[in-house]
Amino acid sequence: MCKRFTIGGRAAAAALAIAMTAGAQQLFNGKNLDGWEFLGREPGQQGFAVEDGVMHTSDGKGMLWYTREKIGNATIHVVYKMSSDKGNSGVFIRIPATPKAESDAINKGIEVQIDNRDNDWHCTGVLYSMTKAMARPYKPAGEWNTMDITLDGLRTIVKVNGVLVTDYDGVSPVPPKEKSYEPDRGPRPESGYIGLQKHDGEAVISFKEISVRPLRK
Repeated sequence: MCKRFTIGGRAAAAALAIAMTAGAQQLFNGKNLDGWEFLGREPGQQGFAVEDGVMHTSDGKGMLWYTREKIGNATIHVVYKMSSDKGNSGVFIRIPATPKAESDAINKGIEVQIDNRDNDWHCTGVLYSMTKAMARPYKPAGEWNTMDITLDGLRTIVKVNGVLVTDYDGVSPVPPKEKSYEPDRGPRPESGYIGLQKHDGEAVISFKEISVRPLRK
């Protein structure tokens, strides 16, 4: 298992300072995509860019994943907004090994959905197609939303704008896979790599914070 929350050089010093003052490690530095890698569905695509301290989707489809460590027993804090109500993205968690393509994240990890339009099994804050939304507290396009994803062993808890949407123990049965684009079923690890999905060009998805706070037990 990879050691968690350990990065090297000046980035480590900066992350340590943040962690000591705020109790959280910033995975996005607000300047560039240092520590992140885009896996596009076609060669040469960038997928994400940084402008004025905000990360936003650009060309191509695929996944931007955080390369420096696996994350588990922690809360991932994401602040995002969509340019239109047609926004479709997600936060991948529990990716067990270095991904070679977005499909590794989809079928071996879990997608926490960002999309307000679909039914309660495919909407913002659910484990895509595997859990049903307990609430739908998203804010409209153009407004910043917060998503807190807590990984507590195999348990996953998701709050959107402070409201509980998902609480899944990681072992209870989930509905069978019905559509080709839904994830393969099966066990997921306690910790794994995380990523951000660039699904289509219908909307620009912007992220101004992605941070991690270890659980205290």
